[in-house]
Amino acid sequence: MARYTTTVRTPLEPDKAFAYMSDLRNFAEWDPGTLHVEQVEGNGAGPGSVFDLLVKGPGRNITMRYKTIEFDAPHSFSARADTKMMTAIDHITIQAAADSGGSVVTYQADLTLHGIFRFADFALAAAFKRIGDKAAAGLRAALHGQPVSST
Repeated sequence: MARYTTTVRTPLEPDKAFAYMSDLRNFAEWDPGTLHVEQVEGNGAGPGSVFDLLVKGPGRNITMRYKTIEFDAPHSFSARADTKMMTAIDHITIQAAADSGGSVVTYQADLTLHGIFRFADFALAAAFKRIGDKAAAGLRAALHGQPVSST
């Protein structure tokens, strides 16, 4: 399994940060690996919403259907996509900033390869870090935020 986590401090209040992050249509604004997003079920963010994300893949683009599996506004949500090759779970938490307003957004992405692809986990981890670093930079810009950490 490959995991990438980044934490960003933003001047956005928790409800506004949550509204932005939990609507996966916004992923194409900040994640350079996401080329296009289309909502296929639901109306905006919320329990049961489903989004098709066209993402850059090795050699070709891949459509990943993300389903919202957890939705606890304005604190956290998770979305999951399953393909023949992998399972991706994105988990986002929002906390009020302790000192002077705003919030702290933590984005965690987990990729688990399936079948014979799982033997490429070692290579995936290194590539996923590079991809995650680009997405984290885009997230900081979209949230007008400052990095707290990335791993």
